[in-house]
Amino acid sequence: MCISGEMCHLVSFNGLGKVQNFRGASSLTIDAKGRTILPARIRERLSEICDGQLVVTIAADQDCLMLYPLNEWEIVEQKINELPSYNKLVKRLQRRVVGYATDMEIDATGRLSLTQPLRQHAQLGKKALLIGQGNKYELWDEQLWEAWSKDDTEEDDVPEALAELRL
Repeated sequence: MCISGEMCHLVSFNGLGKVQNFRGASSLTIDAKGRTILPARIRERLSEICDGQLVVTIAADQDCLMLYPLNEWEIVEQKINELPSYNKLVKRLQRRVVGYATDMEIDATGRLSLTQPLRQHAQLGKKALLIGQGNKYELWDEQLWEAWSKDDTEEDDVPEALAELRL
C-alpha cells in the first residue's frame, strides 16, 4: 500500500518479516540547531515501522547522510561487522559508516535533531532533500544534490547487473 506515492510497505523478510521500500523526494528545512521536521506521511510510516527509532550515519561514498529505520540498520550493521576487518578498505568503511552511526528518535512534534558531526559531513545548510532509497532515506544538502544530479560524467565501467537492467 503506497502513501502519497512516496513510500510502500512490501512483504519480504527481515527481522520483522517486512521490508520498507522508501521512494520519492521531499524538501526539508534545517534550523541552526540541526533540527528538521519530517513530512507527516514519512514520520507516520516510520512510526508504524520502527516506532520512530532511526539510525543516521554518513554515506561512505557521498557527502550525504543515510537514515535507516532501526530494524533495517541492524541488518546492515550485522553485514558490515561480518566483513573481514583486516582489509584496509573494509576497516575504513566500518570506521566511517558504523563509527558515525547515531541512534535518533523522531520527537513528538515530528522533528529529527541531527548532530553537528553528521551535518558537517553532509555539508547540510538550511535547505535539504530527503531522497528515498529502498530500505533507507538519503539526506542531501539541496545545492549538493543539484550539483550531483546534474553531473553527466559517464562512467566507463558499467556493472554487468546495471547494463542488463530494463526500465
